[in-house]
Amino acid sequence: MCTPEERALLQLEEVFSATLARVNSLVLQPLLAAATEPSDAKDRECLQLLQQLHQSTQQLWETVEESLCSLRQRLHSPESVGLDALLLLRRPDHVLQAHKEYIEAYANCVVAQAFQKAAKKQSQYWRGRRKALRQLLSGGGAEGPVGTVLLQALRQPLTHHVQQYVLLLLRLQDTIQEDHPTRELVVRAAVVFGNLQSFAGQELDQAVATQALWPTLSTRPRDVLYSPARRLLLDSLDVPVSVTPLRAERVLLLEDALALVQGSSVHTFDLKLVWLDPGPDRRELHLLTPEEEFSFRAKDPQGQVVWQWKLTQAVCQALRGKKDFPVLGAGVDPSEAPACRCTAYTFCAEGRLFQATYEGEWCRAKPHGKGTLRWPDGRNHVGDFYQGLEHGFGIRLVPQACEDKFDCFKCHWKEGSMCGYGICEYGTDEVYKGYFREGLRHGFGVLESTPQAPQPCKYTGHWERGQKSGHGIEEDSSRGERYIGMWQADQRHGPGIMVTQAGVCYQGTFQADKIVGPGTLLSEDDSLYEGTFSRDLTLLGKGKVTFPNGFTLEGSFGGGSGKGLHTQGVLDTAALPPHPSSTSKRQLGLGAFPVESRWQGVYSPFRDFVRAGCPGELREALLGFHTQSSRELRKSQEYLCCDRSCPEDGAGSMEAVLEELLQPREPAALRQSLKKALSSSLHPLGKLLRTVMLTFQAAYAGFGANKHLQQLAQEEVRQHARDLWAAYRDLQVYSLMLPLVLPSFYSELFTLYLLLHEREDNLYGQGITNLSLFPDTKLLEFLDVQKHLWPLKDLTLTTNQRRSLVQDECFLSATECLQKIMMTVDPQEKLEVLERTHAEIQATVSRVLGREQQLPMDDLLPLLIFVVSRARIQHLGAEIHLIRDMMDPMHVGGRYDFLLTALESCFEHIQTDDMRLPPLPSHVDGGDLR
Repeated sequence: MCTPEERALLQLEEVFSATLARVNSLVLQPLLAAATEPSDAKDRECLQLLQQLHQSTQQLWETVEESLCSLRQRLHSPESVGLDALLLLRRPDHVLQAHKEYIEAYANCVVAQAFQKAAKKQSQYWRGRRKALRQLLSGGGAEGPVGTVLLQALRQPLTHHVQQYVLLLLRLQDTIQEDHPTRELVVRAAVVFGNLQSFAGQELDQAVATQALWPTLSTRPRDVLYSPARRLLLDSLDVPVSVTPLRAERVLLLEDALALVQGSSVHTFDLKLVWLDPGPDRRELHLLTPEEEFSFRAKDPQGQVVWQWKLTQAVCQALRGKKDFPVLGAGVDPSEAPACRCTAYTFCAEGRLFQATYEGEWCRAKPHGKGTLRWPDGRNHVGDFYQGLEHGFGIRLVPQACEDKFDCFKCHWKEGSMCGYGICEYGTDEVYKGYFREGLRHGFGVLESTPQAPQPCKYTGHWERGQKSGHGIEEDSSRGERYIGMWQADQRHGPGIMVTQAGVCYQGTFQADKIVGPGTLLSEDDSLYEGTFSRDLTLLGKGKVTFPNGFTLEGSFGGGSGKGLHTQGVLDTAALPPHPSSTSKRQLGLGAFPVESRWQGVYSPFRDFVRAGCPGELREALLGFHTQSSRELRKSQEYLCCDRSCPEDGAGSMEAVLEELLQPREPAALRQSLKKALSSSLHPLGKLLRTVMLTFQAAYAGFGANKHLQQLAQEEVRQHARDLWAAYRDLQVYSLMLPLVLPSFYSELFTLYLLLHEREDNLYGQGITNLSLFPDTKLLEFLDVQKHLWPLKDLTLTTNQRRSLVQDECFLSATECLQKIMMTVDPQEKLEVLERTHAEIQATVSRVLGREQQLPMDDLLPLLIFVVSRARIQHLGAEIHLIRDMMDPMHVGGRYDFLLTALESCFEHIQTDDMRLPPLPSHVDGGDLR
């Protein structure tokens, strides 16, 4: 059974549907017909508003018809169609939205006086339609101006309809049992239409107040502030308030803006960018905006409360981006507007942000958080901000005069300036990777040009206030030169070393980028010059040349362009020829720049990071980051973003690894933790190791691989091992850190050892070649190995083969063991290989003798020479010297030292003339060795 309330709802909807149809035909269509040809902007606006009202009226009528249809189905088949099938219960929000759109469109017409303006054009027509309009008004009231009558004709049917809706829904609610499922639907619909009634009352009242505002303003403020959709919330004429320090004779609080009017000028503030700060005594309200700060003071406490509440609610409403429903401040009850927001603003005041547009996060009127700055000249900055300044990671594009050329700064910022690690790609195709302070290069960094540049150059080293200063390495590819040494104010200044592609190596003093005073020059043929030079390392002035054969030439040197070298001095040929190694092994750079302070700019950020407890905000500055390339960023500045990949997995495990390193642990476990950290580029230790590798390669790779720099490089590797460990604790460097660090430098370092010991290794190689021609027994005999120590049982003979012709069979296990010395870069492991080789020789001899036998040096040395000759280890001299230089000092005088000394004796013995005798004839008499 259907209730009387349901029948009443049907009747109410039928009446309202018919009324809307009549409003459309009697009012809206004639109004639109009168405004079909607008003559100016105001007429066009009026037409547009009337068209929107007509459209919303049509949508509301269609919604009412849909609701009518559901009511008729319910009344026709009450048994099969439940109460929950009614549109206003099933979809109350849909019905609500149609009513809200009609109310807002009507209110816009009220603000713009669209009805009055349109009616003026057909005043005679509307006077003849008063009787028809009176029928639309429930209480008569068709007297007065036509515009006013039209307002009432469009307003009254809606307000009456909504009021009756609420009453009928409340009555329907009372007819349904408490536990019935549809009761909740009816309650919800009653609340919705009750809210709609409040919304309509506030919206229409605000529209009337706003329409009354515009005539009270002078032309310029009205032109600035007027908009049909804008509503007046509070006027200082109604609730007086004074403003300081700004001047304002009238203050207007609008839905989206705060306006201060002074004469014909008006200053507006976007409410999304207004922050309220009540004074301590609550008698003054402090307002913050991006470029202004001012205060409100009402005449009485009640007025102060009104302004503060209205401003707070208006700001919150503006931030939500939609009208509060049903009335201002309803639905939410914030005691104050949020301090953090996200919006856009264009700065107007003179200064560094003049005409720049910031879009992003704000806090208390300052850019704060993630955001983007765009200047009219094409500069763009995207990244983190703190209290109005660039702070944290950010990317800045700065256009150059040349078309499509940008400087791209991907860097960490502090208080508006670059500070910390950054990557800068310049429009000149130069790239800088390193540290900044106060916007300038400061600390360690690498500046490199492209190989295609007119003068390709690379600088790896320290900077101070934007200039090269301190220890650094510069490679000038166009001149084929590399400078290693001290800098000051972008110039070579202090002790330095110059290495050229031609193999020339110079050490001396530089001042203001020029060579000054005496210096030392070593040429490719090991000639030594000590004296003064020209800038291009030409001998100039007084000096002394020592030739490889020991001759000396001392005097004055000079020469001009194309004239060759001229000298006047004394040539001394009486000196005895020096030992070749004394000339070829001269070293430069030792003591010129202390190794302890050479690369402190690399270690300083790491130490600061560890001392600070490895904070997250410094992690990226230490580990680096990956972002789009500058070329990718240039393609679309509109979508400039600063997303960059950071090592999440490394970041997550970093604290655990650091904690492991700081805990007391056994050396083996600690070594594993260190190895784990150093092998990962995502870990601070691993990142630091890769950075010092970069400096090492910059100095000693390529044509910087000069044998006269071997000791300079060797002491640098040892110091790196100390410095890497010193950040944590004082422990044995050689046994823990050096073996882990050395592989990173091994390639370049070993190359220097090869160059330095090239002569001895060549002689050794010739000796090995000769000895390899001997069969095993003949070689043992040649080396004076006692026959009772010969492992003849190890010789495997084929048919008709003599023992005297068998080769590479004796002491095979020791030979294979020694060959493993080339398979590791760790000096400790190389010494362990040597120890196992000695043990294999001892074991073989003991097996031959049938008893344990400790060989004396006289017996061990020839057997070790035999094994070395059969192992055929390349560059054994370089290997031995690297082991000697890098082994743990605690082994000096111990067993490892003894075995290494024995290996050195073998190496030296193989170089002697005795080892380069002509090979024996191929036909030998084996005698009793058959």
